[in-house]
Amino acid sequence: MIRAVIGLILGALLALSAVIFLERDRADIVQQQMLWGDTPVTWMQRPASTGPVIILAHGFAGSRQLMQAYQISLAKADYVTFSFDFEGHGRNRQPMRGDVTAIDGTTRYLMQELARVTDRAIDAVGQANGLAYLGHSMASDIIIRQAIEDPRVATTAALSVFSLAITPDEPRSLLMINGQWEAGLRAAAQSVMQQIGASEGDRIRDVTGFARAALVAPMTEHVGILYSRAAIAEVIAWYDAEFGITRASPPSIAPYGAIILSGFAGIVMALGGLATLGFSGKPRRVLPIAPRAFWLAALLPALITPVVLRGASLPFLPVILADYLALHLALYGGLAIAILLITGHGSVIFPTPRRVLRSLWIGIGFGAVALGLMGLYLDRYVGSFWAGGARLLPFVMILIGALPAMIADAALISAARAPIWKRILVRFAFLASLGLAVALDFDRMLFLILILPVILLFYASFGFVYGRLGRGQAAVLGMGLALGLSLAWALAASFPLFQAG
Repeated sequence: MIRAVIGLILGALLALSAVIFLERDRADIVQQQMLWGDTPVTWMQRPASTGPVIILAHGFAGSRQLMQAYQISLAKADYVTFSFDFEGHGRNRQPMRGDVTAIDGTTRYLMQELARVTDRAIDAVGQANGLAYLGHSMASDIIIRQAIEDPRVATTAALSVFSLAITPDEPRSLLMINGQWEAGLRAAAQSVMQQIGASEGDRIRDVTGFARAALVAPMTEHVGILYSRAAIAEVIAWYDAEFGITRASPPSIAPYGAIILSGFAGIVMALGGLATLGFSGKPRRVLPIAPRAFWLAALLPALITPVVLRGASLPFLPVILADYLALHLALYGGLAIAILLITGHGSVIFPTPRRVLRSLWIGIGFGAVALGLMGLYLDRYVGSFWAGGARLLPFVMILIGALPAMIADAALISAARAPIWKRILVRFAFLASLGLAVALDFDRMLFLILILPVILLFYASFGFVYGRLGRGQAAVLGMGLALGLSLAWALAASFPLFQAG
């Protein structure tokens, strides 16, 4: 109990400290939320800033919030900044369209949206003192192609960049930054530099206005680059050089990644302590699962599910791969639960009627509270975490599958009372089943790879909190309900809306 109290207090203080810092950091910035057509836009700048306009564009499955570390830092450096949600992403109600494999398909639609945002941004500030783009991952290709077509764009900074549109001459001014651990993207950037007789790390500028560089953000990967202080500093320095801006000293850049992570960890600690204190009660026994039944339920669904579902889909769902995820989760969880029932372990999930009812209320109630608190934090400081509107149907469909999958998860790990090796094995088996699905149908399931980091973060955060809930009450069903609710919400909120054609 003492550990739970300490965790609750320390976690709450840590989360509160992070929130206070993050809010104070942007206190001298004017921020406006706007809707330009179907495109949600965030405008940030200092009150009296007349600096060049920077348009920030996020990557696939991203949102405006993911670009905040750069946007806030650029705004504090006296640039006028605009970030937005591409169609299909974040709060944008318009699904992604077209053929994702064709330049004249989805790419063209995204370029058109970037052009519309650019026009509105320039109109909003009156006469812009220069214009630049900043894009990450998928958006690196979009901004490069649009910069080549739009002569108003003075320079472009691309993070985690890959674009076949780059030539030895175009775009005229391009900064490429990749994470140290993005080997493939670094190799592509090095190839681009070799076209002009340069190498990674070189900064090329000539009197004609041509400028190009390929730099490395140390100790970062595809997501970490969005919070890299070194990368942010390089972007600001590049823009300053291109626009002829001089400073007495480099602008201060906050450690956004560390602060955001510490705040989220604090919320997880606090909720874990609350779950332990609020739902410990009288110790209850979790019925054991026989070794043979455990191994069958843990491994067979992981092998059978991707094989049976190869090529299966429910194409009416407007979120990329939401149809397959719903089916995969449902079959995976259904098989695991069926094995437990057949082997005589149904009472692990469904003990006495009274405990089942209590477990339902605890799981739904506490799950909603925890999801709300963590979700609000993530939506404010990390990325869009809203699964309403057009995402509601995918949420419900994924939930139908997520509930049996997560109830099976909670049962196999004995409501988080199982040894650590069992907990790791059960969760690894689920991730392996998704990996096998990708291997069996790589072209169609490629985007499924992007789910794996989401699920790992989910297990590390929501899994920890609800593990404390399940452990305290020996409530397999309640823990599974809370996990299923949160997983379905996270997946429905994360992946883009998509309309083929």
